[in-house]
Amino acid sequence: FAQTAPAAPESTLGYNVGVVSEYRYRGLAQTKGDPALQGGVDYTDASGFYLGAWGSTIKWIKDAGSNATGPVEIDLYGGYKFEAAGLAYDVGYLRYQYQGNTYNKVAGAVNANTDEVYGAATYGVTTLKYSYSMSDLFGFANSKGSTYWDLSATFDLGDGYSLVPHAGRQAIKGTPASSYTDIALTLNKDLGDGLVASLSAISTNG
Repeated sequence: FAQTAPAAPESTLGYNVGVVSEYRYRGLAQTKGDPALQGGVDYTDASGFYLGAWGSTIKWIKDAGSNATGPVEIDLYGGYKFEAAGLAYDVGYLRYQYQGNTYNKVAGAVNANTDEVYGAATYGVTTLKYSYSMSDLFGFANSKGSTYWDLSATFDLGDGYSLVPHAGRQAIKGTPASSYTDIALTLNKDLGDGLVASLSAISTNG
């Protein structure tokens, strides 16, 4: 019999844009109950390397008071995905750039810009991800070395539906009382033509 070789991976360039009723990140509100406009671009090389940028409107820096400003979050990231021993891996770097932010005007806070490295492993439908801050974390002073554990799964329900449970733990170095846990349950519906609708229930003790 003749065996067909698997198709070689292709390089891709993708774009995304979305509107959410409220932007939450790691369980915490970023827009104080207001909608957010979001969008991004991703390039994935056939070798497994990728680069991307993503942005969203935010309000949490302005809402902190003391004349602090910073209406936009821009995430710049790059990494490498590969498979070994039956697991899919993803390692990379992520820069949270709060363009022009003056969060350091808030008493006890520093500039909100944050640098993280991360590693993730996926087995079947389950993914475990670990993030480590190489800088102060989101404006917390002396918080370099903070960590975030993210455990999630993606269940295909058929007919374009998927269900994604998530649990996360944010440990903030230097301010352990501010550490917290978040959980979420998200239902996605693929509407076709590149459109996706999502509904999430989110809770946190943060």
